[in-house]
Amino acid sequence: MSLEARSYPMAPLIRFTLISLYLALVLPLPVLATAQLQLALLLALPLGLVLVLAATSEQVQLDTNGIRVTHAPWCAWLWRRGWEVTWSDVTGLTPVATSQGGRVYYVRSPKGAYLLPQRVAHFADFLGRFQAATGIDTTEIGRISPAWTYQLLALLCGLMLAGEAAAGWALATGRWDFPPGLGG
Repeated sequence: MSLEARSYPMAPLIRFTLISLYLALVLPLPVLATAQLQLALLLALPLGLVLVLAATSEQVQLDTNGIRVTHAPWCAWLWRRGWEVTWSDVTGLTPVATSQGGRVYYVRSPKGAYLLPQRVAHFADFLGRFQAATGIDTTEIGRISPAWTYQLLALLCGLMLAGEAAAGWALATGRWDFPPGLGG
């Protein structure tokens, strides 16, 4: 089989949304924390960001031999949950309903079942190549959740970050102050 090697990173909208959600939720914590916790939170914040960046660096690689799920080289040593299956070992796809009403698919092979990535960039191309390599019909497979859910969450995260930036500016310029006994 002649299949051009191709790598599929996590879809940019999904990656941006997850990173934005992390930032929107944790950026205010050091400011709102008691004095004893502020330094620890300031040190933990970049560490947490590195972990989120590592988690969202997952990529799927397709080539002549098979499918491989891995992480970027800079964090692959940390995130060891990748997998690899040769095309000849793929025996089918098993659909499983999620508790949120979506559907995920597992790639079956003699070695086990592996979660089919559904959050990759160029998803239609990925599925087309997967189908061409395995002969398994993928026309019914869609993303795990519709794009509008990530768009809405990204918008809400953007609004939260903008609100936090405005509050930070107001605090820094003295236009606003914390109530007595809270933060600062």
